[in-house]
Amino acid sequence: MSTPRFYLDQPLAPGARFNLPPGPARHAARALRLAVDDTVVLFNGCGGEYNARIERINKDEVAVSLTGFADVERESRLHVMLAQGISSGERMDYTLQKAVELGVAAIQPIAAKRSVVKLSGERADKRVAHWQGVVASACEQCGRNQVPPVCAPLTLANWLAQAEGRLLFLSPLADARLADLPAPSASDCLVAGPEGGFEADEIAALHAAGAIPVRLGARILRTETAALAALAAMQTLWGDF
Repeated sequence: MSTPRFYLDQPLAPGARFNLPPGPARHAARALRLAVDDTVVLFNGCGGEYNARIERINKDEVAVSLTGFADVERESRLHVMLAQGISSGERMDYTLQKAVELGVAAIQPIAAKRSVVKLSGERADKRVAHWQGVVASACEQCGRNQVPPVCAPLTLANWLAQAEGRLLFLSPLADARLADLPAPSASDCLVAGPEGGFEADEIAALHAAGAIPVRLGARILRTETAALAALAAMQTLWGDF
């Protein structure tokens, strides 16, 4: 079994000793059934990872000591932001989880006109916090030590006003394929719509912003599939696949 990995949002340094936060502690003690002297890996998103030894473990308390630091990263050579139209429930969680596994650098939720889920205020804050947790858990699983940020939801127009880099817009009506495009010289922004796609005025705004429409074969993919297929293709064409 691979060494369990836990993301901690706190400073870490070799030689430090502390109790794991409640969530990782419960997972280590109850789900993984780890024991004293077992080794775990901790990371905080600031680069690298730390080996740690379990010194004490009880029902809800796990004490660890950090025994060393490894300056290792598993980031893709591509730098891709995913601007994803907000989809409902588990669909959005799935997209974010797998996008992290595929190496996405940042995630911008787009409050599209056809998004089923409408977020604002405290509800939006809670959902972003949930999505950030999904992203951190995906990093634990896939070995990444850099945790991609999940930005606050924006309308497509507001995001386009500040977007940087090459814009790639997934559209089943496009003529170009990813394979027809040159490799990115810097960063890419991959734009995927929600259930039902973008409205006509949103598509017009993408064109006006210089977004390049690209298609993924002859088939229409679901919102939770399209961006993931595109990311996998981009890694194959230009990344580390």
